[in-house]
Amino acid sequence: MEITRLHVGKRLSEAAIHNGTVYLAGQVAVDTAADIVGQTREVLDHVDRLLMEAGSDKSCILMCQIFITDMANFAGMNEVWDEWVTGGHSPPRATVEAKLADPACLVEIVVTAALR
Repeated sequence: MEITRLHVGKRLSEAAIHNGTVYLAGQVAVDTAADIVGQTREVLDHVDRLLMEAGSDKSCILMCQIFITDMANFAGMNEVWDEWVTGGHSPPRATVEAKLADPACLVEIVVTAALR
C-alpha cells in the first residue's frame, strides 16, 4: 500500500494520494483581508494547483465540502464556484456554516478527487 503525500508539514500534509484518489486538506485563503469572493477565488486557485500537482483536475472531483463562517456569504461563494466548476462535472457538495480555526478566514474547502 503506497501513500504519497504532498507538502508535508509538522501538523498536516496539503494532499495525500492513495489508490487512484487525491485527498486535499482544507484550503483557506492567505489574503484574509479579501471578501468572500476574493477568498473563495484564492481557495479554488489552491485547489487547482494541488490537484494539478497530484495528477488530477477539477473535472475529477468526487466530493467537495465547503465551510463558510456566515451563510450570508453563501451567494458570493456560489458566484465564484459557479464560474469555476467545470460544466457537466459538478461534484457532490456539502456547504455548512462553521466557525473556522482562523477567524479571519471566511471559507474553507475540502476536496476529494480521482486521478486523471
